[in-house]
Amino acid sequence: MKAVYAVVTVPAAPVRRAPNHRREMSNQLLFGEAVQIIRNKDNQWLKIKSLYDGYTGWLTPHLVTIIDRTEALQESGFLASQFLNKILFNDQIMQIPLGSSLRAFKNKKGVIAGMPYRYTGSPINIADIQDKRTQLLKNAGLWLNAPYLWGGKTVLGVDCSGFAQTMYKLVGVPILRDAWEQAGQGRPVTSLSKAHPADLAFFEDNGKIVHVGILLDSKTIIHAAGKVRIDQIDNKGIVNSETGMRTHQLKLIRRLIV
Repeated sequence: MKAVYAVVTVPAAPVRRAPNHRREMSNQLLFGEAVQIIRNKDNQWLKIKSLYDGYTGWLTPHLVTIIDRTEALQESGFLASQFLNKILFNDQIMQIPLGSSLRAFKNKKGVIAGMPYRYTGSPINIADIQDKRTQLLKNAGLWLNAPYLWGGKTVLGVDCSGFAQTMYKLVGVPILRDAWEQAGQGRPVTSLSKAHPADLAFFEDNGKIVHVGILLDSKTIIHAAGKVRIDQIDNKGIVNSETGMRTHQLKLIRRLIV
C-alpha cells in the first residue's frame, strides 16, 4: 500500500490515545508538522505517526490536509517565534503557536498543501542560532507559570516531556516525545556536579521514568509540574521551592547539547 501523508493545518491538533474524543490527549501537533497516515477509521479518525518524532496516536481528519511524500519529508528551518503568531492562511486569519513549522518559507511567504500563507513576524531561523544552550535557557524562562496539561505543547498547557521537547525544538535539536524515550538519548552525565545548564534530568517512580526537567545549573531545575516552575535539585531529586517538600526522585541525567 502506498504511504499517505498529511500536514497539520490548524494551530494545534489534539492527538488522542484512541479514536474517541473522550480518550486522553497524549500529544499535540503544531501547525506545519507532517504526519504519515497509518489507518483510516470510518473516515472519522486517522491513526497517524509524526514524522518529527515517530509518535503515534489518533486525530480527526479536519485537522490535517493530505500532501505528497516530497512535501511531507521537506524539513523547515523556520519556526514561528511568538507565543501566538498571526498568519494569513488561504486568505483567512489564523493564530499559530510558538514552534509551528513555517514550510516553504521565503520573503514572509510560504505554501502548505498548495495553500499560500503569509507571516510578517520575525521567524526563528534555526541555522542562525549559535549558542543553543544559552538560547534554550532563555526560551524556557519565558514559559514560567504555564499550566500543566497532559499531552500539551503550548504555553496555554504543557506537560513535562512536551516542555522539554519544545525547548529543544526551538533551538533545532529534535528529541523524542515522552520522558522515558528522551532518557535514552544523548550522552550520560554521571553526577549532578558534572551537569551543564540545559542538560535533561529524569526522575523515577518504582524504577520507571515518569518525569523530566531542564537543569538551569547543578542546584536548580525548570520543569512542568502543576505549572512550569523553578525548583531546587540535589542528588536525591527535586525539592519544591515553596513548600520544601521533596517531589521527585532523581534517576539519571542526559546531555543532548554538546
